[in-house]
Amino acid sequence: MKYAIVESGGKQYKAVEGETIDVDRLPAKVGDKVELRQVLLTVDEEAVQIGSPTVAGIQVSTTIVDHFKGPKIVIFKYSPKKRIRVKSGHRQQYTRLSVDVIGKPGEARKVTKVEKAEPSVKGTAEKQEKKTAPAKAAKTTKTTAKPSASKAGSSATKKRSSTKSPAKPPAKKPSKAKPTGKTQSKKPTASKAPAKAPAKKSSTTKTTKTTKTDKK
Repeated sequence: MKYAIVESGGKQYKAVEGETIDVDRLPAKVGDKVELRQVLLTVDEEAVQIGSPTVAGIQVSTTIVDHFKGPKIVIFKYSPKKRIRVKSGHRQQYTRLSVDVIGKPGEARKVTKVEKAEPSVKGTAEKQEKKTAPAKAAKTTKTTAKPSASKAGSSATKKRSSTKSPAKPPAKKPSKAKPTGKTQSKKPTASKAPAKAPAKKSSTTKTTKTTKTDKK
């Protein structure tokens, strides 16, 4: 991998061949080519060149891909006891550059991007079959286990029903005797009042009897 440290707009960026970098907005249109000549360091596998302050005879040729805005930054100024509250925002303008070649001026080199090898159709089919095989086996085991469980439950219920004692017949309630026509209803007897004690004879009656005997 070949890359270089480049300066643009007072900032340093790492430019890698075949990749993009985002720098402060440049006064150019999309599709224009821009050459960055302030190269501070270059690395090509084991070959390293360090500039003092820049590497002589090396430049980075790029192509403008897009102009865009960065995220919004909120700025809030506040001073207490003075009623000063100022809120504002800012969005930085950026330019996206595609790094074409890192080398001497006029040097042209095609950069081949490394593409990941797509897996073969047979390999993907085999993997899918391997994945689906255990799932199918698990489904079949589940379906076979269900009827056995139901049979076991039915046999258990039969055993329970057989071990239970026979139900006792419900106790008959005593039937009340209905009154027949021959039986006569007894009349309620009136409660007798308690006998009164005999009244004591007064002493006056005794005196009258004695007087009658004296006259005879």
